[in-house]
Amino acid sequence: MSRVVEVSGDGFRPYDVVIGPRLLVGIGGIAEVRPGRAVAVVSDETVFGLYGGGVVDALASAGARVGSVVVPAGEASKSFGQLERVLDGLMAQGLDRSSLVIALGGGVIGDLAGLAAALFMRGIDFVQVPTTLLAQVDSSVGGKTAIDTPRGKNLVGAFHQPRRVLADTDVLKTLPARQLRSGWAEMLKHGLLADAAYFDQLAAIGDPVGVPDGALADAIERSVRIKAAVVGADEKEAGSRALLNLGHTFGHALEAELGFDERVLTHGEAVALGCVLAFGFSAREGLCPPSDASRMVDVVAASGLPTRLASVGSFRAEEVLARMAEDKKAQGGRLTLVLARGIGEAFVARDVDAGRVLAFLNEAGAA
Repeated sequence: MSRVVEVSGDGFRPYDVVIGPRLLVGIGGIAEVRPGRAVAVVSDETVFGLYGGGVVDALASAGARVGSVVVPAGEASKSFGQLERVLDGLMAQGLDRSSLVIALGGGVIGDLAGLAAALFMRGIDFVQVPTTLLAQVDSSVGGKTAIDTPRGKNLVGAFHQPRRVLADTDVLKTLPARQLRSGWAEMLKHGLLADAAYFDQLAAIGDPVGVPDGALADAIERSVRIKAAVVGADEKEAGSRALLNLGHTFGHALEAELGFDERVLTHGEAVALGCVLAFGFSAREGLCPPSDASRMVDVVAASGLPTRLASVGSFRAEEVLARMAEDKKAQGGRLTLVLARGIGEAFVARDVDAGRVLAFLNEAGAA
């Protein structure tokens, strides 16, 4: 049975996040399809090979005129070159302002296809069909779309809300354990920033690999509700939405230092390690009880996620700090970080002293 979470706010049309099994099978009836509508499925080579044929057939059976644009799998596809390729594909297939883009894939495809939909003819409808746990609980909800540049992650993008999100829980059964744990990192983040009881619930599960379907669906729904509430109150990150970046300023800097190579560090692993660093720095500064910082490290480790810099690579503190200074939230050269007063109590800290962050990074294992 499917669950539905509405995402709504003052600045955008409300839409539903549908969570449940067998949603891809019925996509033609729930993805804003109408007879004759031109629909482009944007996906990557791996996901399209698994699910693309069935999705295209289901959309065609609903009367849509369907085409596809398939890009290489991996973070490297969030680039100007692949964005141009997707936009050219939409034009070649004759899409117009009444057409629809289906983003079939993980967070990379959601970001890339969503940005293409935002730019094409100044914005057309798109539907998110996330096929990873991380995308289902986080990146598919909220309308953030972007590509990366050599200077940093997600620096070129737009806010463009989907018309619907279809989170088919059946597709998670094909996910490698590492990708499942990466999505779990974002779910732990939701508990850490706003809901201590939810964090306790995830902590009781421990490693998400092998978690029963019902418990996983419950947790997905809870994470989506947390994110929907934050997005509804602050669509364009003027205030409270920045809390969703807990762990991301540290994490994005580490990803950039490693060349966005997901073979070394996945995005979810970077978020987990970033949350460990954010809590560690908060404890060092006397903002957060050391016991909370220690407990969250134990829970992250029990989930099969990294907790030490040395476990993923060799970093120089000065270079990590320089990456952090290029973060979108930095203003006037001053750092803005999401820190914590405890589990479930994140806050935005502006004008953070870079020297203190540098000292902390050295203590944390960056050379």
